[in-house]
Amino acid sequence: MNRSSPPRPPESPALSPSQLAKVAELGEESTANVDDVLFRMGDDRYPFIAIVDGEVAMLDGAGNEIVRQGPSNFLGELSLLSGQSALLTAVVKEPLRYIEVDRDALRSLLFDDEPLSELLLATFIARREALQQVAGLGLEIVGPRSSAATRRLLEFARNNRLPLTWRDPEREDDPEAAALVAGLEASNLPLVRLPGGVEMRAPSAGELSRALGIGRALASREEVDLLVVGAGPAGLGAAVYGASEGLDTLVLDSDALGGQAGESRRIENYLGFPAGISGTELTGRAVLQARKFGARPATPYRAVALEPGNGWHVIRLEEGQEIAARAVLLATGAEYRRLPVDGLSDYEGLSVFYAAGPPERELCGASRVAVVGGGNSAGQAAVWLSRGGALVTLLHRRADLRETMSDYLVRELERYSVAVRDRSEIAGLHGQRGQLDAVTLKSGERLPFSFLFLFLGARPCTEWLDDAVERDEDGFILTGNAVASDDLLETSVPGVYAAGDVRAGSTKRCAAAVGEGAMVVQLVHAHIRQQREAIQGAS
Repeated sequence: MNRSSPPRPPESPALSPSQLAKVAELGEESTANVDDVLFRMGDDRYPFIAIVDGEVAMLDGAGNEIVRQGPSNFLGELSLLSGQSALLTAVVKEPLRYIEVDRDALRSLLFDDEPLSELLLATFIARREALQQVAGLGLEIVGPRSSAATRRLLEFARNNRLPLTWRDPEREDDPEAAALVAGLEASNLPLVRLPGGVEMRAPSAGELSRALGIGRALASREEVDLLVVGAGPAGLGAAVYGASEGLDTLVLDSDALGGQAGESRRIENYLGFPAGISGTELTGRAVLQARKFGARPATPYRAVALEPGNGWHVIRLEEGQEIAARAVLLATGAEYRRLPVDGLSDYEGLSVFYAAGPPERELCGASRVAVVGGGNSAGQAAVWLSRGGALVTLLHRRADLRETMSDYLVRELERYSVAVRDRSEIAGLHGQRGQLDAVTLKSGERLPFSFLFLFLGARPCTEWLDDAVERDEDGFILTGNAVASDDLLETSVPGVYAAGDVRAGSTKRCAAAVGEGAMVVQLVHAHIRQQREAIQGAS
């Protein structure tokens, strides 16, 4: 995704004297000379740095200056919190006096100082969004659009908000990409270059994640009190409350921490945030809270089987590990529904998307864009893209958009000149080499669009469960009265619970999912207590 010019970096806020003093309490003051390197792109670990005097330039891999920071500014972005390796190189440009804080110590500071935490987290998120739009930064993925492995890695990187450059060796305008993979078998594609120069051939998402430093490696067998499968709002809610109440808690997700909520551009109806909050920020804060209390998030690990047991339930993972847990929460949510049209996969990741983030908005500026769907996610994406300069039309199949979308979003669509077409369903896609030109509606009308964003609802991610727990005809997990349990969130297996979108009858709202996740912890405590009492009684 080459771009003609890099975006303007977000303004870097200054730390107040009291905040600098707070940072100094946890760190060490040092000095550096002009041209000294504080850390390099690809370094496994780098510290949080607050500048007292002097200037530091942040450079990309080619030595281009991205941004310069001065007195009272600070260095770092989301990789400081996720454990990811450095995306930029920091070079001193004026004699420097600075405070260096280890990233683990920084996390404790974020937990203890709310105003400073607000400042740093908001800045880290803004910087990551800006870095996602800088051409040539981050991962370089070289593989053809026809490669399923390439598409999977691209989706994984985008869902985890990793800056990346995708080079398609099948494109005639990039002969260098073809030269890079010349002689490689299809099984060795894509070629992935990490920041710092390390190359990987056809890595799995897990191998890539751990190479970047953001994935926790699990032992062949783990034993925990509470295993949470799925790290969306429900799973993270359970992780925060479970770990804070003394349960040894492990959280797994097959993709990215935050689930679909983490990809939402703005959640405006979440209690306590009258101005709204981005999904990245909301779920990022939740992950921080979970880590604060000792929960262990691990991605990407895909669960493939649940084996209920007496006292311990076992979850088996795709890579061969097994996790034994006294209690299990199934919070796997749901996955995007796809359009039932021929050739859809040819456009996915190129001109058809399932989320609207900064790279997609940059790509779509001044283009004709269709957003398909009638829910709040579709409305939020349409507004976001329109504000970025795209000419947006929202297509939905009902007679009245207000049947499925909140009134405030309908008003926002009008405010930002998003065209809305009722009773409109797509029957076909038209274009070449993955670039969309137009769509045909079921009515036969043909409309010119360069990009398509699909928000068609989701289906529960429960196929892997087989008959381990009871599900309804659509695959959603049955709980409570439906399976003769006195506990609202307990499945047909005692000690196994379901919360959030994956649960039959749940309210498909972020706040409701968080509440269910928190509620599960009380049920888990009661279940473990009953187990222990039964063991004591038997002895």
